[in-house]
Amino acid sequence: MVVHRRGRRTLALVAAALGVVLPLGACSLVGSDGEHASSKDVVLVTHDSFVLPKPLVARFDQESGYHLVIHASGDGGTLTNKLVLTQGDPTGDVSFGVDNTFASRALDAGVFARSDVPLPPGAAQYVVPGDDGRLAPVDNGNVCVNIDTGWFADHHLAPPRGFADLVKPAYAGLIAVPGATTSSTGLAFLLGTIGKYGDGWVGWWKQLLAGGATITDGWTQAYETDFTQGGGHGKDPIVVSYDSSPAFTVPKGGTSSTTKALLDTCFRQVEYAGVLTGAANPVGAKAFVEFLLSPAVQRALPAAMYVFPVREGTPLPAAWARYAVQPRHPYAVTPAAISAHRDDWLREWSNLVSG
Repeated sequence: MVVHRRGRRTLALVAAALGVVLPLGACSLVGSDGEHASSKDVVLVTHDSFVLPKPLVARFDQESGYHLVIHASGDGGTLTNKLVLTQGDPTGDVSFGVDNTFASRALDAGVFARSDVPLPPGAAQYVVPGDDGRLAPVDNGNVCVNIDTGWFADHHLAPPRGFADLVKPAYAGLIAVPGATTSSTGLAFLLGTIGKYGDGWVGWWKQLLAGGATITDGWTQAYETDFTQGGGHGKDPIVVSYDSSPAFTVPKGGTSSTTKALLDTCFRQVEYAGVLTGAANPVGAKAFVEFLLSPAVQRALPAAMYVFPVREGTPLPAAWARYAVQPRHPYAVTPAAISAHRDDWLREWSNLVSG
């Protein structure tokens, strides 16, 4: 079984964190003072999960005449916090990785400048409501409950189908959930329950926790350690993961996946890119956003970052086309509502978990 890299999306919801500078492909490193090495540099401030094939990075340099520099800054939440704290005096020119759970906060703080990057076919549906050309949607994916189909067959137990089933006694103690305060995956799952139940989400979580749900620090522990189909062959046949996950649990030479995403439990995440307010190289920054939306990059996203492209008609890997099924109607919470209530929801969730 191949386990995907979603474990790198662990998040500490803190006001700020120290930046980590990582190389990528042919990219050079940004200096500790954040200054450009040259006027041709385009400094990308992004999350730790940003990965593109080396040939694509080199292609941007060659075709644009700029030189891409990568400044990795933690997970999506930590990234957003840093961008807000450095608004107007950013550590780079362009940012990728702010998602729809934090987009309104970044926009309200004036983190991004208007760039009016032309969007490819299909991308307009992911634009943040009320945005005026500042953030371009680049990819999307859904956080969904996944199940070990073989485990349920072996135990002669009908698998759960949705949120309502998960709190039934038959499934007590069978689910691993990344924490909402320590994982972006967990936060998205919490938002999915809010999208489903509204103010009734608290009652649903009380039932889930009373049933003995395993709460972990992040996706890596939940999936790779506690999930029965993970690398650690854990005890829980139900786990919070992604709609793309079943594409990675197809045995070598097999014709079916050993897991399944429950498409009535999904919350869509969309990641954005934009030119930073006060960027030293706004022209180069816009060129990079346009590059992220190009057919070549969009085609590379599933294999590189395990997300779906926003460009309509982009071909998917064969396993994705068959096993990574996306929900038609994922649950949603508006960016404005998330911005207004995120802290309160997380505080209430933490109180429920701590008892």
